[in-house]
Amino acid sequence: DLQHYFTVLFGHEGQKPLELRCEDEVDGDEWVEAIHQASYSDILIEREVLMQKYIHLVQIVETEKVAANQLRHQLEDQDTEIERLKSEIVALNKTKEKMRPYQGNQEDEDPDIKKIKKVQSFMRGWLCRRKWKTIVQDYICSPHAESMRKRNQIVFNMVEAESEYVHQLYVLVNCFLRPLRMAASSKKPPISHDDVSSIFLNSETIMFLHEIFHQGLKARIANWPTLILADLFDILLPMLNIYQEFVRNHQYSLQVLANCKQNRDFDKLLKQYEANPACEGRMLETFLTYPMFQIPRYIITLHELLAHTPHEHVERKSLEFAKSKLEELSRVMHDEVSDTENIRKNLAIERTIVEGCDILLDTSQTFIRQGSLIQVPSVERGKLSKVRLGSLSLKKEGERQCFLFTKHFLICTRSSGGKLHLLKTGGVLSLIECTLVEETEAS
Repeated sequence: DLQHYFTVLFGHEGQKPLELRCEDEVDGDEWVEAIHQASYSDILIEREVLMQKYIHLVQIVETEKVAANQLRHQLEDQDTEIERLKSEIVALNKTKEKMRPYQGNQEDEDPDIKKIKKVQSFMRGWLCRRKWKTIVQDYICSPHAESMRKRNQIVFNMVEAESEYVHQLYVLVNCFLRPLRMAASSKKPPISHDDVSSIFLNSETIMFLHEIFHQGLKARIANWPTLILADLFDILLPMLNIYQEFVRNHQYSLQVLANCKQNRDFDKLLKQYEANPACEGRMLETFLTYPMFQIPRYIITLHELLAHTPHEHVERKSLEFAKSKLEELSRVMHDEVSDTENIRKNLAIERTIVEGCDILLDTSQTFIRQGSLIQVPSVERGKLSKVRLGSLSLKKEGERQCFLFTKHFLICTRSSGGKLHLLKTGGVLSLIECTLVEETEAS
């Protein structure tokens, strides 16, 4: 009875071992090998690697803090030494004044000489101020100063955009991912843990990564006008494989989300999450799309930075290297982004139709165009009267909102409240079953 069997042991308490048996030895070996190659252990290893990198970054930050404190103490010691030297100089000057021979009372000096010296003093001060004002004005109007102003503005805009992006990731994780994890652990879960992992793959890791990157940007801004950014991108570049996995999974995550929406309990719960004021009326699909456009945004920012960075600048080579790596990743991601854009468009149209439309959940269905068309009364001419769309009266025209896809043609009516409803008869036309007839008669 115990031939060709194997036992599955679980790492957490409360779960009994699972004993399974196969019909033959070959089938059992294949099952065991497949379990060994399951991706969960790889994910644990990757998580451990990321945690080690995070601990390493924390250690670097702590080391920099210690070095900064040491430099601060050295500066304080130097300030004390400077004050001591100043006091010694004052004492020496006083001693020299006492040792000088008596030069007569200055009050006996000619009043005209005093006036001349005073005018000369004013003239020297005015000439000095005029010279420095000319130097400063020349630099302010120089191309280098204009380029530096634009470069600083690009960096400030980058910090603001990064802050907004971190907030978007925070909403995605705290308003959708973590609540859905809790819902998946409930007594009657509207969604499984596997589906949650498929929809939000790497989202939490991406949020942690950009929180560290954002903190580094703010620390650089605190040291303005000295702005060194290349080392921050050096930290970011090794983590870009996380984005690549997110992009590869994005199309599948939208498919899983579309399948989960067919469950009424899940759809109702998701609408409650989307009604959160923090979401600002945006749907879950919108938040899942934000990471898709972050890498192109970095490329544009680096391109603008390099345009205003001198060739002899200390971090120009590092910025060029970061830009080349991001462009290489962006080329890999381009095809997957176009596919996910089409799925997001289809889901957005499906959400606008009150009754919903199952054919839009087909990932091979590509959107072509949409618009308003006037449905004219059918004309009694042979068999043409049989192709009337819906239950439209033969005596008046009607406006229809139409959506054209590669496989289907949707015809909707718009109610007084602005909502779209599919025609009860003929609302979804399969283009495979249709024939386009062009009438060449003048009438």
